[in-house]
Amino acid sequence: MQGQDIALLLKLAIQNEPNVPSKELAASLFISPSEVSKALKRCVDSGLLYISSAEKRVNQTALLEFLGHGLRYVFPPARGSLVRGVPTAASAEPLKSRLLESGEPPTVWPYAEGKIRGIAIMPLYKAAPKAALRDPKFYAVLSLADVLRSGRTRERNLAIELLEKEIHG
Repeated sequence: MQGQDIALLLKLAIQNEPNVPSKELAASLFISPSEVSKALKRCVDSGLLYISSAEKRVNQTALLEFLGHGLRYVFPPARGSLVRGVPTAASAEPLKSRLLESGEPPTVWPYAEGKIRGIAIMPLYKAAPKAALRDPKFYAVLSLADVLRSGRTRERNLAIELLEKEIHG
């Protein structure tokens, strides 16, 4: 599995349409169609995705189990220095408004066009900030995934609860 595989699964899980063309997925995730094809195959092989004819259906239960229990071990957060970027994890909605301010700098994905200075955390895949800024719902689930990678127990529990609502929708 790669980080972009998780992003693709999250993108599919929040879609109301199971017949999303791979070309459209590639454009919305800012990855190449060949990378989408490889990611889809890895997701099917892992049992997190089912594909029949043009339909792509996420195994929601397995995805949530993996996110809640395995994401932080498979994709540990690589932290960096103070940079300009896009808020993520507990520094972004939907979690930010549910938690008290800690007084620490926000967690951000490094991104040249970002408007916030904070402590860098590497996104699941390179184009995540760009893709997230174009789709608020996708941004929310990617941020929640980052909470599962880097957050404290209370934050992770709240994040998994919010992800369940988004995915089961």
